[in-house]
Amino acid sequence: MLWTVLLALLLLLLLQTQLSVCLRELRTGASSSPVYSPSSSSSSSSYNATQQRLPGAIIIGVRKGGTRALLEMLNLHPDVEVAKAEVHYFNVEEHYRRGLAWYRAQMPFTLPGQLTVEKTPGYFAAPQVPARVWDMNPAVQLLLIVRDPAERLVSDYTQVLHNRLTRHKPYQPLEELLLHKGHIDPGYKALQRSLYHQHLARWLEVFPREQIHVVDGDALIRDPFPELRKAERFLDLPPRINPSNFYYNTTKGFYCLLSAGHDKCLDESKGRPHAPLSTQALKKLCRYFRKPNKLFFEMVGRSFSWC
Repeated sequence: MLWTVLLALLLLLLLQTQLSVCLRELRTGASSSPVYSPSSSSSSSSYNATQQRLPGAIIIGVRKGGTRALLEMLNLHPDVEVAKAEVHYFNVEEHYRRGLAWYRAQMPFTLPGQLTVEKTPGYFAAPQVPARVWDMNPAVQLLLIVRDPAERLVSDYTQVLHNRLTRHKPYQPLEELLLHKGHIDPGYKALQRSLYHQHLARWLEVFPREQIHVVDGDALIRDPFPELRKAERFLDLPPRINPSNFYYNTTKGFYCLLSAGHDKCLDESKGRPHAPLSTQALKKLCRYFRKPNKLFFEMVGRSFSWC
C-alpha cells in the first residue's frame, strides 16, 4: 500500500514538471512571435511590408489628352502601382483641407522600391496646384501628356455634352460656345484648357523643366510602346514594358493592353465619336492656336504635328 502511494506521488511530480516546461515554452514562443497591427492583417510577410505612400510621380494633365491610357499603360510595369481613381487633392479645396494623411490614404499599397503614381488631369490648368505639389514633394516627377489642342477641345466638349445628355440637361452646340460674332471666343473654358503654354509657364515657375516629362498623346494612340519606353527612362524604371503588352483592337480602333495572359481595353468613353464641328470653324480654331502652340513648342524644346 505504501509503495503504491509513493509511486502515485512520483508520477504526479513528473507530470507537474512536464507541465511547467510546456507552459514556459508556450510563453517563450508567444513573446518571440511577431505582433500584427490592424493595418497589417495578412499572414503574408510581403504584404506586411506594404504601406500607402505619397506618389513619387503624378500625371498632371492634360484633360482629354490620354491620361487614363497613360496611367493604365504605366501600370503594366511591375514596379508601379497606381491610384485607380482621380484624387483631385491639390485642385479641390475640400480635399486639400483634409491634409496629406487623407491624400496618402487614397494611394495604393506598395512594397518598398515600388513607385506610386497618381493622375488628375485637372491639376495642369489649376493655378494653385504647382506650389502645393512642390510643398508635398519638391522631387516628385511630373508627366504631362498633350495632344492636338483643337482635337482636345472637341473631345472636352464631347465629354461634357455626353454627361449633360445622360442627365437630360440641355447644352449648346459647340460652334455657339466656340464662336462669338464669327470669331473665336477666348473666354470659352475648353479653349482656355488648350492654351498649354500658359499653364506650363506656371509649373515652370516652381519646377525645373527636367522634372516634367512631356508625352505625345497622339503618338501614344498610334504606337504606345515608344512613348512608354521614354516614360520608363524618365521615371528611372528598369525596362519591363514590351511591344507584346499591346495589341490593336480593330473594333475599338485603338490599342488594348496584355499582361500575364489577360487583356484590358479602356472603357467605352475612349474613342467616343466627336461632336460635329464645321470645316470653317475648325480652320479658325487652328489659326487661333498657331501662336500659342509655337510658344509651347519653344518651352518644351520640341514640336508636334498639330493643325
